[in-house]
Amino acid sequence: MKLINTLLLTLFLTLPVLGFSAESININTANKETLMSAIKGVGEKKAEAIIAYRETNGPFKSIDELTNVKGIGPEMIDKHREILSTSK
Repeated sequence: MKLINTLLLTLFLTLPVLGFSAESININTANKETLMSAIKGVGEKKAEAIIAYRETNGPFKSIDELTNVKGIGPEMIDKHREILSTSK
C-alpha cells in the first residue's frame, strides 16, 4: 500500500511539470507551419498575416502586439501566452 501511495504521489507531482514543458514559440522567427501547429485557431491565412505583419512593421516588441493582426484577439493570446515569446 505504501508503494502505491508513493507512486501516486510521484505521478501527481510530475503531471504539472509535464504540462508546462511545452517549447516556447518565437513569434518573430516562427514559420507558417510552426505558427499553425502551435497556436490553436491560427490557420494558413492567419499565419501568413502574422508573418506579413512582422515583415511590414518589424519584429513584435511584445506578444500583445499580435492583436494588431486581423483575426487575432486578446483571448487567443491569453490562451497561448505561456508558449509564445518575442525572443529566444
